[in-house]
Amino acid sequence: MKNEAIKPGPALIHLTPGQTVRVLMVCMGNICRSPTAHGVLQQRVDEAGLTGRIRVDSAGTHGYHAGEPPDDRAQAHAARRGYDLSRQRARQLLARDFLDFDLVLVMDAANERAARALCPPGQQHKLHRLTAFCTRHAAHEVPDPYYGGADGFEQVLDLVEDACAGLLQQIRQAAPSA
Repeated sequence: MKNEAIKPGPALIHLTPGQTVRVLMVCMGNICRSPTAHGVLQQRVDEAGLTGRIRVDSAGTHGYHAGEPPDDRAQAHAARRGYDLSRQRARQLLARDFLDFDLVLVMDAANERAARALCPPGQQHKLHRLTAFCTRHAAHEVPDPYYGGADGFEQVLDLVEDACAGLLQQIRQAAPSA
């Protein structure tokens, strides 16, 4: 991963003025990366006074951990940066989510393949990698920290914070009242 500034690509979000934006973060088990992204974006939304305008949730492509809280390590690293993930519970991604959310943001290529296979026709435009919104890091994926050490959870936070800042900027540009 490079720490050089990158230029954002074309706008990935197309919204109508005044539209409530519904964002779903997706990883494999919904216990590390997607709850971290959910927590970071939710806090940024709250701090910006946009709580009623942007709805955030998370899910996993697999239901291994359905009903469980985020991984203790993910929670601890997030808490050190001021994010509370404790109220979240894992759930599995459903085809219905592509109808209920405006953006379905996956963490890596495997998540993208699994989500794309579940995505109903006509909803593919909602599916993107979260890293597409990074403005400081040149990364194509948010790596899974589950089997690694503390550095992996910190790297996830670095990428997620960058991507969520870029995402919030694009949402504001796409829906000026947001």
